[in-house]
Amino acid sequence: MSTLKVFSGRSNPSLAAKIANEVGEPLGQVDIKSFSDGEIWVKYRDNIRGSDVFIVQSTNPPAENLLELLIMIDAAKRASARKVAAVIPYFGYARQDRKDQPRVSITAKLVANLITKAGADRVITMDLHTPQLQGFFDIPVDHLYSSAILVRHFKRLKIPNLAVASPDVGGIKMARAYAKRLEADLIVIDKRRPRQNEAEIMNIIGDVVGRNILIVDDLIDTAGTLTNAVKALRSAGAADVYAACTHPVLSGKAFERLSTSGFKSIVVTDTLPLRETIPAIRVESVAHIFSEAITRTFKNKSISSLFDIDKG
Repeated sequence: MSTLKVFSGRSNPSLAAKIANEVGEPLGQVDIKSFSDGEIWVKYRDNIRGSDVFIVQSTNPPAENLLELLIMIDAAKRASARKVAAVIPYFGYARQDRKDQPRVSITAKLVANLITKAGADRVITMDLHTPQLQGFFDIPVDHLYSSAILVRHFKRLKIPNLAVASPDVGGIKMARAYAKRLEADLIVIDKRRPRQNEAEIMNIIGDVVGRNILIVDDLIDTAGTLTNAVKALRSAGAADVYAACTHPVLSGKAFERLSTSGFKSIVVTDTLPLRETIPAIRVESVAHIFSEAITRTFKNKSISSLFDIDKG
């Protein structure tokens, strides 16, 4: 009979430890080293022959995180693991999902090909930038949602006169799901992006005067979109503004912008470790959702109930 083993790369070991604890198995022993020239070396200390191996590793920059995942998958296959699942809390390069201008790479598809070619039998990930990315893989993909955790948090707060806002047209489906479960109205912020990593707020669709607003998005990168959204909502007469985002990428001047943005609170998950923090940021763990997905996958049980929160 196959055994379940959870291993961690170096991108987010604290989340991997929480997941293993929730699964009820000790985190597997693996040696990962970087030589002086930067090359990565991996050796499993545990015997994984015939085991179902789940490797927890986000693929956020630097590129070594992605390369480390590929090497760990390859090493597991060569160590005769029965099945190898790549557990990718944050799927990096997901925003490069199409040719939006001539002579550019569809890097999200390239990354999917690399993971498949390395030998992964399955991918478990959370809140892809666009759900269609599941189709980039030729292996099964379990797409989990953090909304189960984040909605529960805001239900506990019982915020009066609440409306949920999408920071752009692309996020309407996610915002609608939150609004439905929080029994709130839906607001849409019409955004025009003049260039990469810059956002300009144009129009607000919906009544925000005197209302508390929750902005939901899949990630915060430079925080330009969020801080511009707060300014637009404040100018339109909104009261307190909250944010809920799954992946705290928080690059560039993100912390500087968020610290002066005027958010009541910003709730993120631990799919990525925070390199620093500010008083407004609160972290909710998604370890339980991943542990449930891993356990059910290992036992060949359905995990569709984990998706129910995001329907609508």
